[in-house]
Amino acid sequence: MYYKFHGFTQRLVGAAAADAYNPQGLKPIVSTESPALTTAKLASDLPATDSFLGKNKVPDLQKLFQKPDGLPVHLKRGVPDRLLYRTTMALTIGGTIYCLVALYMASQPRNQK
Repeated sequence: MYYKFHGFTQRLVGAAAADAYNPQGLKPIVSTESPALTTAKLASDLPATDSFLGKNKVPDLQKLFQKPDGLPVHLKRGVPDRLLYRTTMALTIGGTIYCLVALYMASQPRNQK
């Protein structure tokens, strides 16, 4: 017995083999046209992939991030990471102080004239 996922009840239901292998009523597309004869491209005719991909930096970055130097991962790349970290911390602390001041101001009753 074959099973398929029923889209409405969200449960498994019994199905024929063709339905189970083509779920949700999807059928493979069969082309009625004959394929056009084209000339195959040789691998030597294709452009080299190295020209647009560039150098693989992953092994270098793995060595950098796995070095046991006692620094947290978010500070391992030096000055730019420190700058981003300190900016983020300053904005976070500034935003917290601003929210606390706004909360204090909102909690004070207004003077009625």
